[in-house]
Amino acid sequence: MCGGQSQSPINIVTHIAKYESKLTSFIFEGHKDAINISVENHENSVHFSLPSSVRVTGGGLTATYKAVQFHLHWGDDKEPGSEHAVDGKRYPVELHIVHIKEQYSSMKEAKNDSTGVAVLAFFFELSSEPNKNLDKIIEALGRVRYEGNHSAIVGFRLADIVPAASLRYYRYSGSLTTPGCDQIVVWTVFNQTLPISQKQVALMTQQVLYETDKPLTGIFRPLQNLKKRIVYTSVKNHDVCVLPGLITLFLCFFCAFGQQRCF
Repeated sequence: MCGGQSQSPINIVTHIAKYESKLTSFIFEGHKDAINISVENHENSVHFSLPSSVRVTGGGLTATYKAVQFHLHWGDDKEPGSEHAVDGKRYPVELHIVHIKEQYSSMKEAKNDSTGVAVLAFFFELSSEPNKNLDKIIEALGRVRYEGNHSAIVGFRLADIVPAASLRYYRYSGSLTTPGCDQIVVWTVFNQTLPISQKQVALMTQQVLYETDKPLTGIFRPLQNLKKRIVYTSVKNHDVCVLPGLITLFLCFFCAFGQQRCF
């Protein structure tokens, strides 16, 4: 399964991404609600469970998707840990918010649908100031240091972590990035990055441990070949900049050779 034709993550090459007008803004439900979420160590990842009241529509999605969980991918305090890359650039941390179509009761059921899962991906970029909204997340990681550990976060708001609906994002069809790499994911990779300080990255990568008590680092899958897939973008690349320049150039020629007055 992990050797299929539509594997994730990928390197997004922006200049070949194809504009798609159907990629409109998203409608997020439940992002502003204060909720209590459970946190569980799944050996090579920590899952922050989300209630089904957290939903997403719009954004070119063909159905309403309800949230299941979110998790983070990181490297270590010196190397990038994002799974996706943009024009070859990788980021310190990548956030994945995992959703399934609302008619399904579980991830297992959604795996029978080629578009059963929708993942929203956000990059964290280094900032000079700490992102205080991440403190609860980092502290929770420290409470589930070993596989099977459980904890909770009280009064968590997803809106504190991710921005409001953005029009600038990339879309492609891909897979889960952990075995069995099921090719069932509608990926949305946002262009807008989220802030995180270097100190927070260092703390995050030291919280969760292997059984050997060594920090759990490098939890990302290597980039996969795009093959024949197309990456779509919600924003036209050069139209806005080129047209004014052409119009100005035309007016200059008109004034010069037509001997007209220019205002």
